[in-house]
Amino acid sequence: MRIVTASFVAGLLAAGIAFGTDEAAAQAQACTNRGDLDQLYCDGNGDLVADVPTDKRKLRNPSTIVFAYTPVEDPAVYENIFRPFTDHLAKCTAKKIVYYPVQSNSAQIEAMRSGRLHVAGYSSGPTGFAVNMAGAIPFAAKGTAGEYRSYRLAFIVKAESPFQKLADLKGKKVAHTSASSNSGNLAPRALFPNEGLTPEKDYQVVYSGGHDKSVLGVVSGDFDGGAVASDVLERMIVRGTIKKEQIRVIYQSAPFPTSSFAYAHDLEPALAEKIKKCFYDYRFTPEMTKEFNGDDRFFPITYKKDWEVIRTVAAASGTPYNKAQYDKETAQEKADEVRRAQQRLQQQQQEQKKP
Repeated sequence: MRIVTASFVAGLLAAGIAFGTDEAAAQAQACTNRGDLDQLYCDGNGDLVADVPTDKRKLRNPSTIVFAYTPVEDPAVYENIFRPFTDHLAKCTAKKIVYYPVQSNSAQIEAMRSGRLHVAGYSSGPTGFAVNMAGAIPFAAKGTAGEYRSYRLAFIVKAESPFQKLADLKGKKVAHTSASSNSGNLAPRALFPNEGLTPEKDYQVVYSGGHDKSVLGVVSGDFDGGAVASDVLERMIVRGTIKKEQIRVIYQSAPFPTSSFAYAHDLEPALAEKIKKCFYDYRFTPEMTKEFNGDDRFFPITYKKDWEVIRTVAAASGTPYNKAQYDKETAQEKADEVRRAQQRLQQQQQEQKKP
């Protein structure tokens, strides 16, 4: 099976936007309600997600389904964890399944927007951009028979550090994960000021590139503290990546819904319904249940109802899920990737100079 690369997807994305300009203009005139969706999509029924194309020629039924999971941690780890499920999905849909190991939130969103990604698990914050910018339709979240998995924003510090409350971090080096992350950036901006700590004012935000990177950075002393997703933190402890006694949690938020699973809006309705059923009928392997904190299935959700709290946080933090904000955060994400690559190169050069 062919693995789609991020650069290949990015190239197709650029071409797709160029070729779709006239079509988007025509659709803009015909759409009666768009809400926060990009001009490529329409929301006639008011459910906040893109409508299925009325022109049957625009519907897709690919022979190979490309699946990706959010890049909150090492993509290679989750390719193996999801393999039993992707094998099930292949049998259930009678189609080939390719796992696409995305390296960033923007790459994942752009891949679905360009038509090269069909089904994906998005983390909480980027779900809003996936819906509005890529026509993603969230339909499931990890959970149990009674509810979907929730998580909290956890602020962690090194165990032996003197910090006891958020206000103690004024003037210190604090890690956020990425610009579009809910728990790793948006929620801190919305919630921390009430706790006596305002991002950018009381400390300079340093984007680590991921929840796992923030956790490891706090443990190693690179950061004095970090805002991370509690479920990622729990998985790292269970997996043995860090020891529980190495960190302390000095703040936790109210719960948020965790990652959503979504399909592209222009899949043929029969295929979309088949994919949903394949998800809902599947039961996690013991390894998946252990990895995902006791979750054993995909729980049905809707974006309008279950992501309301996430949209509220985004609005409160001044980062709505629109194109201007998406372009800004994508540019920030790419700049951070360049900065981290330069840092890695400098570290390698320093190591080479050592006797």
